[in-house]
Amino acid sequence: MKFTINREKLLEPLQLACGVVERRQTVPILSNLMLTLDSNKLVVVGSDQEVEITVSIPDVEMAEAGEITVPARKFLDICRSLPEGADLVATLEGNRLAVESGRFSSHLATLPVAEFPDIDVGDYEVSIALSVPDLERLLQRTSFAMAQQDVRYFFNGVLLEVEASVVRFVATNGQRLATSCVTTEDLGQHQFIIPRKAIGELNRILGEGEDAITLNFTANHMQVERGGVTLITKLIDATYPDYSRAIPTGGDKVLVADRKFLKEALSRTAILSNELYRNVRLMIKPGKLDMHANNPQQEEAEESLEIEYDGESLEIGFNVSYLIEALSVMKGEQIRMTLSDPGSACLIEDLDDAESLYVISPMVI
Repeated sequence: MKFTINREKLLEPLQLACGVVERRQTVPILSNLMLTLDSNKLVVVGSDQEVEITVSIPDVEMAEAGEITVPARKFLDICRSLPEGADLVATLEGNRLAVESGRFSSHLATLPVAEFPDIDVGDYEVSIALSVPDLERLLQRTSFAMAQQDVRYFFNGVLLEVEASVVRFVATNGQRLATSCVTTEDLGQHQFIIPRKAIGELNRILGEGEDAITLNFTANHMQVERGGVTLITKLIDATYPDYSRAIPTGGDKVLVADRKFLKEALSRTAILSNELYRNVRLMIKPGKLDMHANNPQQEEAEESLEIEYDGESLEIGFNVSYLIEALSVMKGEQIRMTLSDPGSACLIEDLDDAESLYVISPMVI
């Protein structure tokens, strides 16, 4: 294997492929990228056995075809450290890859391609075509509500649900929930749980444009291709709980507030909230919302905001970070909050986005 390539042409593909490579690995091959060179095309693959990114780079100056695996981070760091516009020459010499550019030369250890993991996908059973802006919007308005490392592992991902012509994304960590949907052609009834890491990689490869992108599914995998980049991920093998039961109905206390002003007021108040519990107290009164936070250091903050509300007074506590994150992904000028009592979840809606809902459970205050 021997090829010459410009630094800028190689850097972004390496960054994409390295995105799935974990920094700490007990299996050495999983710290490597696979490089395959043939017909003046270089294919770079990164994998952690669950998620795989493949990037194709055309029109590479090829002297000799071949394939090998190289340490992902070291190869990326070398490419990143080279001057802008520099050309890089890579040559396989025995079991080492020589990487040279100008006066710089290096030799990287390699591992055989036979050891590199291969995700066997099979034939796709369901294909869902969405515009790039629609998919970006679905991800942005829901994925923030995923769990981080919940033992209920189905919460560590986003549910993609298809009901006839409605494609809906749902994310929850058990304390908050976000859901958003778009309308497309009739695709039947399906549910897939996309893991957290794959959601992050999907966001990275979307890029710009108004064209359509297709999500292909088997029972166990999802595949997405975009601009010479292919993402394959295993799906979470579980049954997602009935999220509709978590969406409150029949709330009799409805307030309307300016989204931007409410977010800014909560952000200021949150500065002096308890760093562990992040709790804030909301006192809802006719025409007025009072916010109060304090912490174990006897520090406190409060602010009042004018709202549209003419119901009974209510005092309720929330994780202020959950409120701020939900308000941050909304785009409309006004939001509606529907509540029942201090022990029941709150439903938050963007008045300019009827397809999205946000639910936040209260905290004891």
